[in-house]
Amino acid sequence: MHIPDGYLSPQTAVPFVALMVPIWGAAIKKVQSDLKKREVPVLAIGAAFCFTIMMFNLPIPGGSSAHAVGAVLLAILLGPWPACIGISVALIIQALIFGDGGVIAIGANCFNMAVVMPWIGYLTYQLIRGKSDFLSTRAIAAAFIAGYIGLNAAALVTALEFGSQYHWFQAVDGTPLYFPYSVKVAVIAMMSEHLLFAGPVEGMVTALGTWFVARNYPALLTKKLTKRIEPDEMGVDNLV
Repeated sequence: MHIPDGYLSPQTAVPFVALMVPIWGAAIKKVQSDLKKREVPVLAIGAAFCFTIMMFNLPIPGGSSAHAVGAVLLAILLGPWPACIGISVALIIQALIFGDGGVIAIGANCFNMAVVMPWIGYLTYQLIRGKSDFLSTRAIAAAFIAGYIGLNAAALVTALEFGSQYHWFQAVDGTPLYFPYSVKVAVIAMMSEHLLFAGPVEGMVTALGTWFVARNYPALLTKKLTKRIEPDEMGVDNLV
């Protein structure tokens, strides 16, 4: 899903960077105000996990790649704002050090995978799970569907972004200046791979990850629904 350099015009890529700056600012403020110190290592581990699984890329026709991201899982555990920071850090490191995704396209890639994906996946999960127990069949199914929908939503936005370049930026003789295929081709190429292959993998990663955390570290999930009592208030290191 990483967009490489050369597929987006500067007129498209630069505004996405400008768009992400206030989003990153808002995310940092939310993390600073809402995330507890003991949860920061969880965010770091989650970002590292997402970084790792994103490195397993399957190139697809049309100039991008299919892979799991882990953004919805991170959003379910910590919320979409921390997920935005964690995924953005992973994407920036990948682009600058490993050449996975374009440097100029960092803003667009972060918007797709660190904003669209975690927010849509998180809201989908909350809508489907409702008030059911985190280990219930409904909750695990909600996690799978959320991961699947979140990834495919991000893939669709990605396809529209670079597919639109074919129509917007052409030389005098009609030669595309950036992405060489139409929106139709881009959408078909991206969505076929993500709907059939990457989406189910993302759903499984999200469902299994949520199940594992709910079974072994339930406080990470229940913290959104209950009041947190700090150790100095109770005399014990406990979350209720």
